[in-house]
Order: sequence, then C-alpha cells, then structure tokens
Amino acid sequence: MLVIATPLERGSSLKTPHPAVRLLISQTVKSNQRETLKLSDFQNRNAMQTKCHLSKLIAAQAKKYGDRAALSYRDYDLDKWVDISWNTFAKKVKDVSLALLHAGVKVQENIAVFSQNKPETHFVDFGAYGIRVVTIPFYATSSGAQVTYMLNDADIRFLFVGEQQQYDTAFSIISVTRSLERIIIFDPKVKKNPKDHLSVYLSDFLQEHLQGDRKALEAEYEHRQADANYRDLCNILYTSGTTGQSKGVMLTYDQYREGFRVNDAVLPLSDKDVFLNFLPYTHIFERAWCYLGLTEGARQCINLRPTDVLKSLQEVHPTCMSSVPRFWEKVYQAVMEKMEKGSFLERKLISEALEVGGRYWTQYKAKGKPAPMGLTLQYQLYDKTIIKTLRKTLGLERANIFPTAGAAVSPEVERFVHAAGLNMVVGYGLTESLATVSCDHCDKPITMGSVGRLIDGIEIKIADNGEILLRGKTITPGYYRKASATKEAIDEEGWFHTGDAGYMKNGELFLRERIKDLFKTSNGKYIAPQMIESKLVLDKYFDQAVIVADERKFVSALIVPNYVLLEKYAHDHGIAFASRSELCKHEKIMEFFTERIETLQQDLAHYEKIKRFILLPEPFTMENEELTNTLKVRRRVVYAHYADQIDKIYADAEAAAHA
Repeated sequence: MLVIATPLERGSSLKTPHPAVRLLISQTVKSNQRETLKLSDFQNRNAMQTKCHLSKLIAAQAKKYGDRAALSYRDYDLDKWVDISWNTFAKKVKDVSLALLHAGVKVQENIAVFSQNKPETHFVDFGAYGIRVVTIPFYATSSGAQVTYMLNDADIRFLFVGEQQQYDTAFSIISVTRSLERIIIFDPKVKKNPKDHLSVYLSDFLQEHLQGDRKALEAEYEHRQADANYRDLCNILYTSGTTGQSKGVMLTYDQYREGFRVNDAVLPLSDKDVFLNFLPYTHIFERAWCYLGLTEGARQCINLRPTDVLKSLQEVHPTCMSSVPRFWEKVYQAVMEKMEKGSFLERKLISEALEVGGRYWTQYKAKGKPAPMGLTLQYQLYDKTIIKTLRKTLGLERANIFPTAGAAVSPEVERFVHAAGLNMVVGYGLTESLATVSCDHCDKPITMGSVGRLIDGIEIKIADNGEILLRGKTITPGYYRKASATKEAIDEEGWFHTGDAGYMKNGELFLRERIKDLFKTSNGKYIAPQMIESKLVLDKYFDQAVIVADERKFVSALIVPNYVLLEKYAHDHGIAFASRSELCKHEKIMEFFTERIETLQQDLAHYEKIKRFILLPEPFTMENEELTNTLKVRRRVVYAHYADQIDKIYADAEAAAHA
C-alpha cells in the first residue's frame, strides 16, 4: 500500500486508504476539521452506586429514581418492549415478601426459582431477600432428574416456575420429592394438569396475603428487615457438574457487598447505562453483573429467549451486556461471512477498517501508549464511517463495556471486537468466587490472551502443579451440606483450589487449562483440549468440537459441522447425499474439512495437531446430558456415547501403520 508523508506527524507515516475509502470518508473530513472529536458519552462518569444491603436495595433505588424505568421486557403478545418503573418494581418486591411471610416461609429457608429470565425472577429474588429467605435459581433447561436432586438436597417447599416447560417438568417429579409443597407459576398462560392441586399462579399467590393479618405481616416484615445482616446466606447456586455430581455453592450478602465494591472501582458504570440481560440469571456471571447494574441505577432489559438476542440488541441498543466468548465468536463469523458474500469493494472496505482498528488497539491503546498521529487519524476516519456502521448494524452504537468470561477468548475474536470499537472486558471467575477474580482494567495495559488483573481484595497463589489458588472476601464459605467437598476445595489456610491452571505475568493473569482437562498422550505430551477446540469453532463450518487425546497416541476430534452452511456447500458443489450421516462420510467433505483443520492448526506443535477426526450427524445436547446448562461439554458423557467411533479411529490408525 502506498505510504505518503504528512505534516501532521514528523518521522512517521500515514497509510493511504483505498480510493473508495477516501471517497466514503471525504464528507467526514471537513466536519472533523471544524470540530474536535468528542469523547465517549461514557467517559468522565461519576460513580452513583447505591451502597446498602440487597434486602433494601430496590426500595432505596425507588426513592431515588421513582417512576424512571428500572426493568424492560419484550411482551410477545404486544410485540413491543414494556417498561417497569423503580416504584412498581419496589411494590412487587414488597408484595412477594408479604406473600412469603403469609405462606409461613422461615428465616433462611430455601426457596427455588425454575425459570428463564423474566421480571418475575427479580420480584421473587428481592422479595425473598427482603425477609432473609435464601433463593436457589435452577436453569430453565434443567431436566427432571436435576430438579429432583436440587429440590431434595435443599429441602425446597416452595418452587416458582416460569413457563409451560418448567411447570411440566416440576409437576412430573412431585411424587419423588421429599419436601415440595407448592408450585407458583409466573406465566398465566400455563395450562395446569387437571390432577394438580399444589400449583397456583403468581398473581393469585400475591393476592393471598391480602386475606391475612396485614398488621402482623408488616410487623414481621419490619422485624426481618431490621435483622438483615451480611453473614446471612443470599443464594445457593448449583454447579453444572461437568466432572461429577452438582454441588450447591453458598453465596452470602457479604460476598455480594465486596463484589459490588471491587467491580465498581474498575468498571465505568452509571445510571445512564442500559444492560441487556442475555445469559441466564442462574449463571453467577449474569446474576452478579445484573445486580451490580441495579446498584448503579442502570436499566435492565430482560432477554427472555436466547435465540432473540440479536433482535434484542437492535431494539434495545444496550450500552452493556455480559456474555461468553461463544457469542462474540458467532458475531465474528457473521461479519466474516458478510465480507465473503460482499463485492470486492465491500470486502476491501471492511477488511481495511478492521485491520486499522486492530492495529490501533493491539499496538497502542491496549498498551496505554499514544498512537502515531497518522494511525490515529486513519482510525478516527474509519471509526466515523465503516466501523460505526458495523456497530449500528449490531445495535451497539451506544456501547460502553462488554464483560466476557466463561471460556478462553481467541486472539482473533478479541482483536476483532476491539477493532470494531467495542470495549470487551475479558475476565475470569467462578461461581465460588462470586464471578469476578480478575478482569481487564481500562486504565492499565491489556495483553491479548490474558484474563486481566486481579480485583482488589483477592489473594492468589500458584501451586506447584500450576493450579490457581484464591483467598478473599468474595470466595464462598463452602458447598451446601457437603463438608467433605468443602474441605477438599478449601484448605486449612483458607485457599480455594480452583481446578484451573494459570500463571501471573506483569500483573496480569493468564489461564492454561482446567487441571482435570489437561490430557496426557501415551507419548507423555500434555494437550490442552479447550485451546484446540476454540481454534476450530472460529471457522464458520464448525459448530461444535470435542478433542480426544488422553492416554492416546495422537490427537483426534469429534466434530459437529454447521449443517446449514455445509449442506449449502454440498449443493453448490454437486455433492449428492441422502442423509447427514452420508454427507459426513463423503470423501470430498472429509477432504474439505481436512484442509480447513490444517489451516486452523498451523501454529500448533506437531503433537497437538489433530491427526484424525470424524464428523457427527447430530449435535451434542443437554437432553443427552452431553452439555451442561451453561453449554459446557461433559467430556466423559461424550466419550461414553461415542466410544465405538473413538476406538475405531485409533484401531484404523494402528492398522494403517502396520499395513
């Protein structure tokens, strides 16, 4: 590309954009000359966090914000977003508190919420907090066996359910539960079983307390409010159980208080923010993030159906959204696909804009260094045109910060998101740490591939085997009713053993792999399967991938293709097939995937590279117990389900070696 000198910077150069780019940005140049580029609306914000016990938070915010919108949700019948004010929110919460008191729920008794994200989940959660009751969220996709286990483990008497699927699951297991007395249904459209005498709709449940002694209920309410303390249990969150039976992680109000304090110190949030709640509230990442937003007075837009998230982004235009890396991988794939389908000019424009944006962030902004004037000007011009259009298309033109955690973020995706002008804050945490252990600090250098810097108050130690050990006020006191599991996880000095391997470098934390997920081949080489899998799923033709290597001679893979794209590819290239199973075994399709895998794993060591693979006609699912509710792979289940196919991979390789 042609390089020309510019009087704006001495001793540096400005790469001249493609002629079409110059034409596209010519109109913005004059306006940039007339006015100074404005700082983001989200800089220089004043912290507005309301600091109080969670039992009093919603009422306190209602006094501050009144009829301002606190929550928004899409009414699918009206096909529009509906606001709920802080005043209404506070009234609903108080109604739940009184209804639970009228129902005889005791101090620190456990109740459960089995629902997708809905406003009612907040009403019940905060209503319970208001009278010192513990809430236990269940994933909306939990199976009957999982629900039964949690209900019995925590002696649940009152179970709140969201929609028909959750109600049907709950009703089907009543006979095998020890303590369940009542099911309270959020959705009035749910059709109850004719034999059901235990269930009541939420609206009716809330009306019942009006028939009681209002004065006595109010007195008990005030008494419990006065006794609320930070040592109380707030939640019990059951882990997804990738390596064994699910355990209930105990979370106290003191953990939340400390979490709000340390996150408020590093994240520029205010009551001007609009959160899109996309991950399930059962996930500690979304729960803690949402609660942090509520303390700031930020409006929470509740995404009911995960498949609607892209539509919700374009309707809500959020400033913030927590997510897992897979969401951004899908966005990345969509943009790359759009580039491929576009004209030469469109491909050139988007490619150059993202290249400049990526260079601007990785080489300068992320390191806290000023970029050369030429690169800065070039980035500003792209940011005002092509990149701005990209953000607007996604519904993210008002972007503030986007926390991302739960798995490794690939360098390609991290660079892409920042190149698009979106402030992805990469972090690391666990349910046991109330989410955040570390995250990118906006005012300090960021190294791509790290999971940020430790939040204040967290101590870290790296064990001899590389395991990350943690200690601090946000760490769980233990697992509910599981003393032996607690003793195994938290040693005598108070260090919590995470099971993750990592290291510190220049003040930043880097992850290696789950200790239990590290594979050792029969040749003695250690393999990190998640690292390899994350490379594969960046390719748009790969939907899911599971690596096989433990105690094997070489690395192999089980791959679920993106069948929408693969079937189109087959049709376009004249590849006939009668079924997906037949398509998976077609010679040309196998060659196609072999070439793509070779490209994706170019930078891997020879012992890390996939030597053989099979394509699967069906995806891994939660229904088959191959995925957890957080969509993590249960490897032992997958390996058991595909044991014959895996054994055949290595038997065929052995036979070929001796042929």
